[in-house]
Amino acid sequence: MGVTSLSSSFGSVEPSVVRPVRPRVTELRLSAFAVHRRAVIPLDGVFTLLTGVSGSGKSSALRAYAALARLAGGAELGEVFPDPVHCVPEEALPDAQQRRGFRIGCTADGPAGPVRLDLAVQVEPELRVVGERLSAEGTVLLETALVDPGRPAVQAAWHTAGSAPVTRAPLPDDRLGTALLPLRVAGKTDGQRRVLAAAEQMVVALRSVFVCDPHPARMRAPVPNGSGRLLTGCDNLADVLWRTRTECSRRHAHLVAALRAGCAAPATDVVAELRTDGMVRAWLERDNGGRTELARLGDGELRYLALALVLLTGPGVLEVDPPGEVPDALQALTVLADGFDRCLDARQRIELARLAVRMGERGHMHCVGTVGDASWAAGIDGVTVVHLDP
Repeated sequence: MGVTSLSSSFGSVEPSVVRPVRPRVTELRLSAFAVHRRAVIPLDGVFTLLTGVSGSGKSSALRAYAALARLAGGAELGEVFPDPVHCVPEEALPDAQQRRGFRIGCTADGPAGPVRLDLAVQVEPELRVVGERLSAEGTVLLETALVDPGRPAVQAAWHTAGSAPVTRAPLPDDRLGTALLPLRVAGKTDGQRRVLAAAEQMVVALRSVFVCDPHPARMRAPVPNGSGRLLTGCDNLADVLWRTRTECSRRHAHLVAALRAGCAAPATDVVAELRTDGMVRAWLERDNGGRTELARLGDGELRYLALALVLLTGPGVLEVDPPGEVPDALQALTVLADGFDRCLDARQRIELARLAVRMGERGHMHCVGTVGDASWAAGIDGVTVVHLDP
């Protein structure tokens, strides 16, 4: 599986020599993952659409990205890949020790410059990390390898550039070593500080991810109050609407403007109400003075409402796990939306794409979505379309 073309006709941003202040993932590498072989997917636009025929690997690309994000947050390998055999390329043959696995990686750009992460995972006969490499400007900053299959650890070596060129120590074989480095590296030498800067940049870039897949059937009924941040499936949409309308009138006004542009019957407001039983219900107020409960909205209108809210908000409202020690001003949220255009009509697709570009150009958010056909995005400045080949 590979990338055959990057459609610059759908908008591009001139390359800049200035390093981004907010770390972000600019490239996804799927050396051997599901249907992908040696695929390099550019993600440096503010809004990237992955397109291709069914089976070209659009969903699996987002799945790999989301998996790296969870690993960067400290999740164990088994949590991230509960059914890992489906990540192994179907044609991959076991080696002499009957081992099979997959390889994924990414590049994160930021103040430390482009930093590469490459990860090799063994699935059979048992799930474990067998190799990891963190590098920058041709220098290997961290490298791990499975030395003793009988021990639940990999041997790690990281750049020191002090009295000893590298430091060696065992690391767990079920975690991402890069995410553990800030706890293991003292930062006393220039080399150690370089390792820390690269590792922290990669972790910050990966962790600020929100996987968004609104399920209209779950969004129609009243929901309990106090559920907190918006869930991946947007099940608690009514409760989050109640919260955001109270917290930020400016953001709410932008949401109403988006609804007016994308709904067949124009809305003058979106309102949520806390009932006496502790449940929250929501509705749209219409130009004619009527109201439409969420329960009566079609799938397209509900997905449009949920995606617009996601694009207009941030980590404080969405169910993400950003690094708490990093100021919000130094983080850029990435929204992953598989089936971005599902159930949406032509006007809704275009309005959401324009909204994603506007928010992305502010530098606080980027969006990566998948679509079967991206022809509707032609002419929308700021949209980058990446074609995947089966």
